[in-house]
Amino acid sequence: MQLTQTQQAVLALIAERVEAEGVPPSQAEIARAFGFSGVRAAQYHLEALEAAGAIERVPGRARGIRLLAAPSPRQEALALPAAQDDALRLPVLGQVAAGLPIGAGAPGDLAAADDYVVLDRVLFSPSPDYLLKVKGDSMRDEGIFDGDLIGVHRTAQARSGQIVVARIDDEITVKLLRVGKDRIRLMPRNPDYAPIEVQPGQDFAIEGLYCGLVRPNR
Repeated sequence: MQLTQTQQAVLALIAERVEAEGVPPSQAEIARAFGFSGVRAAQYHLEALEAAGAIERVPGRARGIRLLAAPSPRQEALALPAAQDDALRLPVLGQVAAGLPIGAGAPGDLAAADDYVVLDRVLFSPSPDYLLKVKGDSMRDEGIFDGDLIGVHRTAQARSGQIVVARIDDEITVKLLRVGKDRIRLMPRNPDYAPIEVQPGQDFAIEGLYCGLVRPNR
């Protein structure tokens, strides 16, 4: 059974929450994460995932979702939307490091767009506000490669286990966020790179959440 982009994204959310917190999200949390109007839409996608053999639902248990299959890599094809209602016109705001952080000057430097790209909104979840071009390969095991355009949902809030675009002393990087009791670490997804530990006194901020990518023809 072929999963839709939304179902793949729901599966990825379940895997992310299980890895980060040890428990899957509730149906209400899935509905909130994807902007569904109610839990029925979340139930529909969970039923589809169960029919595809990706999860097993345990009747009578809160958060009764058992992960059976790893999520597929995110959509990688650059595609124009089939209908105007599905179109996203996204600014490309520069580069982000998947390696050593890229100096970005002041945070406001992200305001100037280099270009705009029109894409189908189903490639992303949640909906992105802008794109950044990846430089480096520290996130390769997450399927994020040098030259990819990643969608970023602008927010200052993120959970441990999510992939974020972060600013450290006016440098920008994309990494997996790990929040401990007394430290914050930005984790690469390539063993050739060391984690970045945020030090006391450093200017640190979450710029946004990674929400998918497109891979330009090259």
